[in-house]
Amino acid sequence: MPAVVIIGAQWGDEGKGKATDLLAGRIDYVVKFNGGNNAGHTVVVGDEKYALHLLPSGILTEGVIPVIANGVVVDIEVLFDELTALGARGVDVSKLLLSGNAHVITQYHRTIDKVTERFLGKRQIGTTGRGIGPAYADKINRVGIRVQDLFDEKILRQKVEGALDQKNHLLVKVYNRRAILVDEVVDDLLAYAERLRPMVADTALVLHEALERGETVLFEGGQATMLDVDHGTYPFVTSSSSTAGGAATGSGIGPNRIDRVIGIVKAYTTRVGAGPFPTELFDESGEFLRKTGFEFGTTTGRPRRCGWYDAPIARYTARINGVTDFVMTKLDVLTGLERIPVCVAYEVDGVRFDEIPVSQSDFHHAKPIYEELPGWTEDITGARTFDDLPANAQAYVLAIEAMSGARISAIGVGPGRDAIIQRHDLLD
Repeated sequence: MPAVVIIGAQWGDEGKGKATDLLAGRIDYVVKFNGGNNAGHTVVVGDEKYALHLLPSGILTEGVIPVIANGVVVDIEVLFDELTALGARGVDVSKLLLSGNAHVITQYHRTIDKVTERFLGKRQIGTTGRGIGPAYADKINRVGIRVQDLFDEKILRQKVEGALDQKNHLLVKVYNRRAILVDEVVDDLLAYAERLRPMVADTALVLHEALERGETVLFEGGQATMLDVDHGTYPFVTSSSSTAGGAATGSGIGPNRIDRVIGIVKAYTTRVGAGPFPTELFDESGEFLRKTGFEFGTTTGRPRRCGWYDAPIARYTARINGVTDFVMTKLDVLTGLERIPVCVAYEVDGVRFDEIPVSQSDFHHAKPIYEELPGWTEDITGARTFDDLPANAQAYVLAIEAMSGARISAIGVGPGRDAIIQRHDLLD
């Protein structure tokens, strides 16, 4: 049985939760391997809508064991808030496993994230202010706090003291903020220790043993390829590895265990935060996509920047991740458009680029070269087979597939859990 990775193939918010939920009935473990509570999945189950920020969306499927692996940074307060909210709605959250090697977001990470972003002014990255970047920075600087540290007060205190020695100088002398006390951080974290203890496990070993038993493990990426710290539109990126390669380092399983990589794309493109976005629309078409697609962040509520589908980005993400299958979401949002432009290449200072320019400066100045495809007016939200789609909608999907570097195996046609067309088996 396979190990399957689901990743965002644009700038996030593509509907990864819906794809995970689609497969969850056939899998045994769902693993979050990167990021933190700076992104969210919205999953609609019947008449119920669930907004998840830190938990893997597979937690909504009975029988699946959800795992938060070592590559995640964990805001413990957010974790327990989500668990409590889901439990109150009848969701079984008792099976959740948390890696003892995952790093913890503390109050000083959140503070530094917010004041640093304000300090940058016009050079702001567009972070969510939830402490994700500073927590990852501490991890790389080897001054981070891990989940396992909460079970040894002496080690925890030493690590917090070491971290605050430097950070309080920064807060007080550069940002004119008050110093953060060691005791308040330690006391805050220790308050969660006993509640955390039952869910903490050697998750890398658990996942290895599951794969050895022939069970199916799904790795659910946060954010998306174009936000990856190595392969995204740096510096307007997240702080973790959100590509398929990140699933191995972020969970502790070997890369040779990964059988399939499923990339999620919208039928158009969106982005939250600053950074280049060649197909971004500033007219009524952009507003149409935003309103019709309800393009507002699950975590922040911020309106998303909207634009047409970008085929060079899809080809790039297919190559970087080794995508075997694409899932296209929100095809229904395009219903009613007479013509639908698709970006097939870029123009930079009179030069055509069929692939993403390697130079950041060139990509910032890239202008999209469009081909227009005919639209459709028929309601497609009830379609459940490819043949149910109107001819122009079918032609749009096939044209996108030919441009994007991998087959489109499933198509989302509405927000509901069952509003999806499967063209190919995602696990075959």
